[in-house]
Amino acid sequence: MIGYIKGKIIGKNEQSVLLENNGIGYRVFSTPQVLTQDIGQEIELHTYLQVREDAFYLFGFQSAAELAFFELLTTVSGVGPKVALSVLSAGDLELIKGAIVSQDAAVFTKVGGVGKKTAERIIVELKEKLSGSFTVTGLGKSDDLLGALEQLGYSVREIKEVLNKIDHTLPIEEKLKQALKYLGK
Repeated sequence: MIGYIKGKIIGKNEQSVLLENNGIGYRVFSTPQVLTQDIGQEIELHTYLQVREDAFYLFGFQSAAELAFFELLTTVSGVGPKVALSVLSAGDLELIKGAIVSQDAAVFTKVGGVGKKTAERIIVELKEKLSGSFTVTGLGKSDDLLGALEQLGYSVREIKEVLNKIDHTLPIEEKLKQALKYLGK
């Protein structure tokens, strides 16, 4: 099994990078954080190899923690590697874990390939596993906040970056003011 790879990006598309390592090119499906790297840049990825009857798929992550969470996501009924990768593409790891612990399905339903039932299944099956090892710092349900900011024309990516910066203990109106302040910079 391939558990780690280091190489130079020699090509990429919307879903994967092509890494050259010792004269061999590896197609690695990855998160947007990896996909935004420049061609010619050398990167290191922790990997998960999915072996199927008809194909081999290699998934790569910047940290061992991302890989471990990816593997945890694949234990959820109905969540395969491609859906798990989509979930990890929703934002940073702490935001995703916080959404699970605070039962915020909106974070997941904004992701392609994840419907309401799958989002709820992720929350139900992983909440107990995460609640002991992860503390929520006042993350409340951000569904209303996400919706409001989307209605104002902000992208999901911009919104998720801002969600990490605002004080989630405040009422929704104050959270919206804080988010707009950060988005305005």
